[in-house]
Amino acid sequence: MPLFFDSHSHLNDARFDGDRAEVLSRMKERGVWSLVVGTDRKMSEDAITLARANEGLYAAIGLHPTDDADEIFDEAIYRKFASEKKVVAIGECGLDFSRVPEEKRVEEAVRQTALFEKHIDLAVSNALPLMIHCRDAHPDLLQILESKKKEYSEKLRGNIHFFSEGPETAKKYFDLDFTISFTGVLTFARNYDETVKYAPLDKILSETDCPYVAPVPYRGKRNEPVYVEEVVKVIANIKEQDLEMVREAMVRNAFRAFNI
Repeated sequence: MPLFFDSHSHLNDARFDGDRAEVLSRMKERGVWSLVVGTDRKMSEDAITLARANEGLYAAIGLHPTDDADEIFDEAIYRKFASEKKVVAIGECGLDFSRVPEEKRVEEAVRQTALFEKHIDLAVSNALPLMIHCRDAHPDLLQILESKKKEYSEKLRGNIHFFSEGPETAKKYFDLDFTISFTGVLTFARNYDETVKYAPLDKILSETDCPYVAPVPYRGKRNEPVYVEEVVKVIANIKEQDLEMVREAMVRNAFRAFNI
């Protein structure tokens, strides 16, 4: 069992090309495992390659909702990826309307919804959870998940990564038996403390989303999986719970969420 589990990393990102071996070595020394997340075909393939070669690494495969301008979602390719032993989630997928002009909102919602539903079908047919990205689209996302939950019941499950909404929205995901995950943003912003306090401990995952959003005391540096320890510390602090208990829960929750 690892000491920490980073539930959403991009170790397949080019920013790790120069020292990925050293990053992996630090993870091994600190007892950190991670789910490496794909955002398109190449990144998904790279995530699988990393997971195959390294104990303690797993892969998620999918096409990000705003990253498909140059890629058509090839269901046959992604179904082949999903059959890989160390693929434990489908995504990063979901909805992102954060940069969509108002005049294109309806058209983009239709496009992204169709793409997201393909990921849902892929996940359910392979008995895998979803790794969901959502920005400025939670009402739409919840509507889709609530409808699909009626169709697929307990077969539909997953995690809302980089959660940044309030307790009311969190509860709606919990009611669908989804988890939410928090990043190092918790270490320098107080916006999400109320949600962290509200969320049942068994519904939370810890993540870095590296190489992005490095936590305090590493602000301004490239983020990496070992920094997930800072996320776990601040979750324990906000919830006023024993650090060791929270650490164990984060690992246990990840294992359960991804059937590891």
